[in-house]
Amino acid sequence: MSYDDRLKPEKLLTAMSTLAAAGYELVSSAQLVEATSSSLPAVKRMLASLAAERRVESVGKARATRYRLPTPSTVTDARTAVHPTVVSASRGLAPTWSAGSLDLRQRLGLPLGSRSPVTYQREFVDGYKPNETSLLPRELADDLSELGRLPEQLPAGTYVRKVLEQLLIDLSWSSSHLEGNRYTLLDTEELFKSGAAATDSDAVMLLNHKAAIEFLVEAVPAQGLSAGLVRNLHAVLMQDLLADVTSLGAIREKVVNISGTIYVPTQVPAFLLEMFERIISTAQRIKNPLEAAFFLWVNLAYLQPFEDGNKRVSRLAANIPLMLYNQAPLSFLDINREDYALAMMGVYELRDVSMAVDLFAWTYRRSQAKYKVVLESMGSPDPFRVKYREALNEAVGQVVRRRASEAVAVSNLGLPEVDGLKFQQLLGQELKALAAFNCARYRLGINETQAWIDEGRPR
Repeated sequence: MSYDDRLKPEKLLTAMSTLAAAGYELVSSAQLVEATSSSLPAVKRMLASLAAERRVESVGKARATRYRLPTPSTVTDARTAVHPTVVSASRGLAPTWSAGSLDLRQRLGLPLGSRSPVTYQREFVDGYKPNETSLLPRELADDLSELGRLPEQLPAGTYVRKVLEQLLIDLSWSSSHLEGNRYTLLDTEELFKSGAAATDSDAVMLLNHKAAIEFLVEAVPAQGLSAGLVRNLHAVLMQDLLADVTSLGAIREKVVNISGTIYVPTQVPAFLLEMFERIISTAQRIKNPLEAAFFLWVNLAYLQPFEDGNKRVSRLAANIPLMLYNQAPLSFLDINREDYALAMMGVYELRDVSMAVDLFAWTYRRSQAKYKVVLESMGSPDPFRVKYREALNEAVGQVVRRRASEAVAVSNLGLPEVDGLKFQQLLGQELKALAAFNCARYRLGINETQAWIDEGRPR
């Protein structure tokens, strides 16, 4: 069956579920027009298609026709029966929604006219006490943190660097797709591999994501999480996408409205700056990296501190704590755009994170599983080499720059006696393989390395 491009089946089924929960078991097409903000022809075409697939039942004829949701015997919860995403969760295609999420989804399905407009509430941040209160359930945050952690103690940013090539494609495409980008995943991969210049706004969006992720990988280990870093992140993400270049990285002074919701973001620049900096300073003090990631994700989107690109910034900024703690990155894989919009709307209108929690936990598990496989395909690093990586850099430098002997270089490091002999053997192997074309890994210059080689590799 072909569906109307402007009205998705899930939107109509959700509206019917909401009306049913409000006591309307049988609904008219006119009610569904209001509930979905769609045209009557679009609603009727969708109803006909869904009825043919037995996902909707019709009662009566002509103008007296009414519609209701079927209740399959295989599904005991009526709310689950009308949400295809819930049914598909057993196949790993979508989150398993909690009761709180399903209730929230029903509330958000009510017509806009029946919901009271709201604006930003600073208590959402002011009432949060790092490491005392939590947006994610504590047990869930701990489980996700344990799941995504590297087994070895390595410098910040190591995990993301190892999976960077795949992450650039996954996160750039997923985040752009949630913004309505028309490129496919394969198109995105080809765009990145070809190195071609952007020819349309969709390509600019994707290439900006790639540049922004690369910026974070370089900057986060050195700078950590800061307001300046997040503002620069916005500047890279939105380059050539905002008409006014002075808006790049700047806290907005223009009015922002969000379609499809009764939420009206605050419009006072000084207040925006205050809350933006408070969000960053609060996240800095959160010890669990998954809780910090979730906190940044929902709060940056809720505040809307920038003229445009706020959700994009929030998704990439969520990866900053994960990079700092060497957790598996979050690429927002396989998220349904409507599910994402409703999760954000729950925060905007009700400060209810139920759907956001379910969505975040589900997509993080998928991201972790994917990058775990990517790491395994690379093989495990030698723990001894990892442990003495910096010591090896220092020893090679002493031999090449100072013409110290291997024994002296090792002695100067003061290594434990039990590791000294093995380290000297490793140093000998590295010096034997050292060449002008691979010397940068030891922070050596080409000329000084070549001079040492021309002298016969004294060691």
